[in-house]
Amino acid sequence: GMAGGAHGICIPERPFRVDRLCEMVEERFARGKKFAVICVAEGARPAEDSMPYEKGEIDQYGHERFAGIGYRLAGELERRLGKEARPVILGHVQRGGVPTAYDRVLATRFGWHAVEAAHRGDFGMMTSLRGTDIAMVPLADATAELNRVPRNRMEETEAVF
Repeated sequence: GMAGGAHGICIPERPFRVDRLCEMVEERFARGKKFAVICVAEGARPAEDSMPYEKGEIDQYGHERFAGIGYRLAGELERRLGKEARPVILGHVQRGGVPTAYDRVLATRFGWHAVEAAHRGDFGMMTSLRGTDIAMVPLADATAELNRVPRNRMEETEAVF
């Protein structure tokens, strides 16, 4: 989203409004821009009255799936704006990018601590980063609740977009 230079971001925590996305795209084109990038996160969904969509199936965790939402949003943008919209589904490698030196060092540290935990017989744990220190966290704690975007982060992002 932000790090990739997207002009609009749709996340599961806040249903998106297609009319607001259309306004953003139209404003960019009015300023002479030739494109807009809208990042649609897995699990993002439109606001109830924003665009027609079929409710998705339920996944193994009891959450509604919105498979193909990027394609449906692109079609709706084309219909409303009369401009081509091309959905691109990024794979894991494309989303991750090239690892930095920091990424490589952190991965090595995580791996070393994970191996040490296995040697101690300390199973059911995972490595985590606390400040600059590596800490072991019970998997049950790490997976007890959904990892959501905090409200203050959403407000910061909305101020920019």
